[in-house]
Amino acid sequence: MNNNNAPVVPVWTLCTSEANTLFPAVADGGALTPERLAELRNALATFSSAPLVTLEAHPLAKKRHRSAGLPLDAVSPLAQELSRLVAANAMSVPAVAQVAESSEVLYRMVVPAKVAAQVGKGLVKPMASKAVANGIYDNLVDAATNVTVAKATLVPVERAAAGAATTGAAGTAVGTVAAGGAITVAAPLILLAVAVGASAYADNQRQKAIEHITELLEQLQDDKLEHERNELDGCRDAIDKATGLLLDRGKVGASLGLDSAVHAISTAMQNADRRVKKWEAALEPIVDNRVEVSELEVDFPGVCEDGGKFRTHLELATLAISLKRRVVVLQGVEAGQSDPDHPFENFVRSLKDDQQRIHELEARIDNVLLRLSALEVRSPKRLIDKVMTRKQVDSLLETSYRLRALGAGVGAAGPNPEVVIEIEKHSDGTLLVLPARAS
Repeated sequence: MNNNNAPVVPVWTLCTSEANTLFPAVADGGALTPERLAELRNALATFSSAPLVTLEAHPLAKKRHRSAGLPLDAVSPLAQELSRLVAANAMSVPAVAQVAESSEVLYRMVVPAKVAAQVGKGLVKPMASKAVANGIYDNLVDAATNVTVAKATLVPVERAAAGAATTGAAGTAVGTVAAGGAITVAAPLILLAVAVGASAYADNQRQKAIEHITELLEQLQDDKLEHERNELDGCRDAIDKATGLLLDRGKVGASLGLDSAVHAISTAMQNADRRVKKWEAALEPIVDNRVEVSELEVDFPGVCEDGGKFRTHLELATLAISLKRRVVVLQGVEAGQSDPDHPFENFVRSLKDDQQRIHELEARIDNVLLRLSALEVRSPKRLIDKVMTRKQVDSLLETSYRLRALGAGVGAAGPNPEVVIEIEKHSDGTLLVLPARAS
């Protein structure tokens, strides 16, 4: 690839406190490759005591449908913070001037693994590639084919603007340039972007869980489970209203119904925890990972079928977790915005404990699925000394395949990944914040 033909886009290095603005410039001069930027971002995050992220501004090649993320209007605080950031450098950096003149932009915020871990485990859950939905892209892609066509050449904004800003003093407003440095203090922008990206991710998980539960309930026709589903999905309206209000820096009152929604979600989380304990206890006595289907069905009804109560219980747990995650993010935003001087630090503290509990429950569910997927289905004892029919053999094989498939969607264990949050700015000034995802 010829780098001379690569798109040139600006990149800001953002932090949440003035203490971080004394870091050296992120480049010795000129442009950065994406690989070099990733190295520098991780190096800075390693030595940083406060959250530090990078923000790129790409041309918007292809707009996603509004249902792919959370839409925000043109006067929302996040839209205003982005506009101020661009306006602060538009006169001094040509690449930023192009962004300011463009009616459609794709902002791409990358949160280093260290910072993502500070926000609490479970902000996003890495999944197998087949679980990635809504066309969220990593590199620049062709609008027609969705195939990667180029790597961007990145221009560090503050480095390019350093000569014109060396006499400025660092402050808390978006776009303020640290004296002699390369880092912009933008705590409100980081808080809002991370909060909306995490909320969009959680709502994306909720949508998928509801679709799966609806399909399963059509087969089961179980009124009790349907009531459980409806009660949980009924929490969405209150959460959506509270999300919009808090992201507009309003106050959440009792009239929104958030208290009753939180109670329903907490009850569902307890149901999920109780069911996981039952599954863990059922798996404990299994010897040599060998079990009969009839024995497995006692504690995991329907586990060897496309539907069944067990799979419905799994999806209900996913639904409860996704709604709980959205509520936790809301509570974190409220705490963060209550102290304008340290919004992100309060946000992190509020999220950490609840996110850890969410992560632990998800990990236990994953362990159950992995344990089930490793089981060997044996023939019934009454058939041990007899020749099995072809139909019986096929049934055992099919059951074995279904069990193996349970482990396919479990996120791979590994170090905390970087988190990517993409924000589309449209020609009318509105934003579409796409679900936060693991890089």
